[in-house]
Amino acid sequence: MKVIAINGSPKQKGNTYIALKLVCDELEKKGIETEIINIGNRNIKGCVACGGCKDGQCIFNDEKLRGIINNIFSADGILLGSPVYYSGISGTMKSFLDRLFYASHGRMRLKIGAALAVSRRSGEVAVFDQLNHYFLISEMLVAPSYYWNVIHGGSPGEVLQDQEGITTLKNLANNMAWMLQIKDYSKETHPEPEAYPRVWTNFIR
Repeated sequence: MKVIAINGSPKQKGNTYIALKLVCDELEKKGIETEIINIGNRNIKGCVACGGCKDGQCIFNDEKLRGIINNIFSADGILLGSPVYYSGISGTMKSFLDRLFYASHGRMRLKIGAALAVSRRSGEVAVFDQLNHYFLISEMLVAPSYYWNVIHGGSPGEVLQDQEGITTLKNLANNMAWMLQIKDYSKETHPEPEAYPRVWTNFIR
């Protein structure tokens, strides 16, 4: 089993990376392979709603980005992490996730997802909510903790002083690992259900 963690911060080894690594280290202890991919420091164009991703890949994907996205599609779990930008996710993270999920065409369905937000002081709950929207619209299973998955820090490394944040993220890792293990254990006896046929409607007639 493998979890891919996506770092939406432009700071490659800043607090968002440290927070993701806290979760990944706990997952590794449970025998789950992890990989952290830095997205926030890349130049990623936003979705333009061209519909060109009908083949399952965004038309703007270069070969390196295509490889990253294919690895995400093949993973068992997805962990998203973003710093707070004006009470929202970082711009590059937004561009990447819009293109990733819009082109997924059901390939994220029933994977295990978890999100975390990092802030100096506030706005993190809005970020946490925004990240979870991607999971829920894609029919993913969302791993919980006993509080919102947020941790606080300004300068790189300060998140390690937020003891409640650390325990929240470690608890998240335990729950995510359990969900991955249960899903793997039961895949023969309880295969994934087929999606119910969808009806598309407009509010304008």
